[in-house]
Amino acid sequence: MELRLLRYFLAVAEELHLSRAAERLGIEQSPVSRAMRDLERLLDVQLFDRSSRQTKLTWAGQVLLVECRRVLDTVEQAIKATKAAAQGYQGTLRIAICDSLAQPHIATLLARSREDEPELQIRVVELPFSQQLKALHSDLLDIGFALSDAVNNGLVAEAVWTDPLSVIVPARHPLLAHGHVKLDDALKFPVVLCHPEADSGCHHQIQTVLETSAVAPKVVDYVTSLGVMLTLVGAGYGIGFAIASQVQTLQRPDISIRPLAGTPPKLSTYLLRRRGELSEPMKRFMERLRAVTARADE
Repeated sequence: MELRLLRYFLAVAEELHLSRAAERLGIEQSPVSRAMRDLERLLDVQLFDRSSRQTKLTWAGQVLLVECRRVLDTVEQAIKATKAAAQGYQGTLRIAICDSLAQPHIATLLARSREDEPELQIRVVELPFSQQLKALHSDLLDIGFALSDAVNNGLVAEAVWTDPLSVIVPARHPLLAHGHVKLDDALKFPVVLCHPEADSGCHHQIQTVLETSAVAPKVVDYVTSLGVMLTLVGAGYGIGFAIASQVQTLQRPDISIRPLAGTPPKLSTYLLRRRGELSEPMKRFMERLRAVTARADE
């Protein structure tokens, strides 16, 4: 089967409109329509329900869409790995990080890896926790970093470091009168929180901290990313909670950071990987990870 047919099918299946799919592919509509008929004839299945005006996928089409994405992703990975080998790289690590993580830790780790092993190609993408799990299962990812350890069968989650939780407030706010903010005092103001259905781990860890307070939080909005949370806080909707080192890298003038008083609660970051024997590049990467985190804890 030609990969061209799968690429055409992916465009049509995602757009559910021949004209838009053709425009996305940069070709005329008739070759796309013909390719879909050829694909159905080749597979001897009906991929599209054409009984109504709106194009819909049949169950077989929905299954092929999932498999098509996996196949094309695998081909793309193979192309990248081949090009990397031609450029002198002798191995590849595919790493994903989720939103809200303390980026300085990861930056230090990647810099150390480039210094110690320049022949190893490291590709980094940002993916939500749930997508990291799918990519790990599909062998499209080697390592994930996330704020959740709720992995499923075949995967392992290892706590690798912790970061103190801080209060994020608008640039002009009564809490800025305090060098350290008590949690009970912070919760007297409206709060913007991670959405519980975002499946990032951020909500669960912060909710556990908030439950230690005698004051029930007044949540004005739930968000799915750190960026949206900071935007709402900067606009004065409420306060937020986040890892200070992550927020500081953004250098936003509309927000300020205050540490929590007392022994500050901490958020745990987890390394996600497939269960089983580690590849040699992964072993060396994790050795550097432990060295970097041990030095940070000193």
